[in-house]
Amino acid sequence: MSITKKLSMLQANPWFEQLPTDITQQMIELSVSRRYSDGEKIHSKGDEAEGMLCIVSGVVRASNVSLDGKEAVLTYLEPGSWFGEISLLDGLPRTHDAYAQGETEILLLPRQRFNQLMEQRPELYRHFNVLLCQRIRLLFTEINDQALLPLSQRLIKHLLRLAEAYGKSTEQGLRISLKLSQDELALLLSASRQSINKELKKLENANLLITDSNRLLTLVDVSKLRLLAAGAAD
Repeated sequence: MSITKKLSMLQANPWFEQLPTDITQQMIELSVSRRYSDGEKIHSKGDEAEGMLCIVSGVVRASNVSLDGKEAVLTYLEPGSWFGEISLLDGLPRTHDAYAQGETEILLLPRQRFNQLMEQRPELYRHFNVLLCQRIRLLFTEINDQALLPLSQRLIKHLLRLAEAYGKSTEQGLRISLKLSQDELALLLSASRQSINKELKKLENANLLITDSNRLLTLVDVSKLRLLAAGAAD
């Protein structure tokens, strides 16, 4: 993919789009492309940061593993997402593991080039402050939901977020193109697979969700689901 095509695609990310045009092109020109196969580790928790990363295609799963080997999925990052800036800014190791979910292409902006860019253009710190604030707001939302909302509501909110990132309109509704098993949804929501299965069945019985044989989920009535996510409908 040419630099022009990558630039056009990545500018769909609202944060990246707000950067000065010359900076966006320079970030891509200074980056190197890496490809990962499904399940391949991109970096581990505790690693020194090589640089800032951006997803060109595919999906990245961010997670951590407990001492007893249990994985907790933090989030799934879609194409256009930039990540890894925290370790570059504070100089500390990576905070989580990152894996490719499917065939994935990543742009890596090496640490030295990132630092040089920040020294040359100190006004970029303001933009990175915005990115960090977005992460913090999302984190507080997740903590609040985990503490206060029932699983049914949390599941619907996550399905809507996934549809926003990976949704494709079909005759049946908004299909989430990211394949997630019930086990993977359970890891994402810190719940059991049995509980996730029960909640998905409820949505299917209410004609709000369709699950096909390829593990793809289709949201049939997005408006009703948004009301349920907000606690405004029974």
